[in-house]
Amino acid sequence: QLVESGGGSVQAGESLRLSCAASGYTVSSGSMGWFRLAPGKEREGVAVINRFAITMYADSVKGRFMISKDNAKNTLYLQMNSLKPEDTAMYYCAAGFTPLGTMRPGQYNYWGQGTQVTVS
Repeated sequence: QLVESGGGSVQAGESLRLSCAASGYTVSSGSMGWFRLAPGKEREGVAVINRFAITMYADSVKGRFMISKDNAKNTLYLQMNSLKPEDTAMYYCAAGFTPLGTMRPGQYNYWGQGTQVTVS
């Protein structure tokens, strides 16, 4: 089970930190990622961290977002800085067993319920 938290409504330029608490899945065992879905758009990969803690980001968030994980807390994070209105979306945490990580959502086995981020 993956449970996201930390979403909210903020002004452009502000920051948020999303958390994803995992149970029944060990964050160090595979790859995890953050995806987002905005109205009228397709689901987009935002950031991924693989089993070896190597990260990858969508071009639209590079330099502003940072993905990390705490193995002891079994939790995934997404620090989002300099937020823009175009970052408005429902953000989902995903987990899978591919070691190298991918932005392809079909490669993930578990999904959270999502947390809404609204930037105005």
